[in-house]
Amino acid sequence: MAADPHDTERWKERGVMLRVFVYVFATHAFAGFVWLLFYVGQNAQK
Repeated sequence: MAADPHDTERWKERGVMLRVFVYVFATHAFAGFVWLLFYVGQNAQK
């Protein structure tokens, strides 16, 4: 019994959307971390 091609395409589309979400989230988290480092460094006691 062969798999329905529509199910396979839907599964691939879901995988792509999940990957995009993870990449966008990871990029924003990394940018926020870098921003936090600059903020803490700028306001550090000298």
